[in-house]
Amino acid sequence: MAQMHFPLGIGAILIDLDGTLLDTAPELVESANRMLRDMGRPAGSQDLLTSYIGNGISWLVKRALTGDMHAEPDVALYEEALPIFEKHYTELLLQSKPFKGVVDGLDALKSAGFRLGCITNKVARYTEPLLIGIGLAHYFDIVLSGDSLPEKKPHPMPLLHAATFFGVPVEQVLLIGDSLNDALAARSAGCPVFCVPYGYNHGEPVDGLDVDAVIPNLSEALRLIRRM
Repeated sequence: MAQMHFPLGIGAILIDLDGTLLDTAPELVESANRMLRDMGRPAGSQDLLTSYIGNGISWLVKRALTGDMHAEPDVALYEEALPIFEKHYTELLLQSKPFKGVVDGLDALKSAGFRLGCITNKVARYTEPLLIGIGLAHYFDIVLSGDSLPEKKPHPMPLLHAATFFGVPVEQVLLIGDSLNDALAARSAGCPVFCVPYGYNHGEPVDGLDVDAVIPNLSEALRLIRRM
């Protein structure tokens, strides 16, 4: 964990979606298992499929097909599977729920005067309806999805883009996430990063990640930051 001097001077806050704001795993796992069943393949366990979440839907589908975090399935098999997954996920999308304390945390951060953005590897056709349908869209001045820019997390591009949008130095942009992807993106961009412990992170604890703090909920970030 990096050594920082608290409270950190922060001009804007970016928050991850899956595993940080919303518990989307049940719907993603069910969509993957419906896809597998439709294709005559055995279903995967909740824990295994949840560990595959975090790099976007295309990788979730690939991992579900192969049972491997890094393997590439046959191209034709993947191209058959992806639209089946997308059909099921579209049907289940709005069943996701915010994690406990998320709405209170967003309210507290906004009340403290922080400008907020949402940054996710989920593609925009799911991100935007999800945030609107669940009632969180109004908290965010910018939403960057996995296909908003040429690169997505763990690449630093989305964080650098957001810093430019907010007009603040990237070192004053705080990223709050739940995974290695978030930590890598923040370190590459040169911005501070906090992680919550209740998310996905491929099934691994976040305590071992290179982050500036592990916070139990969004509201706890306020103890460690001050508004610039």
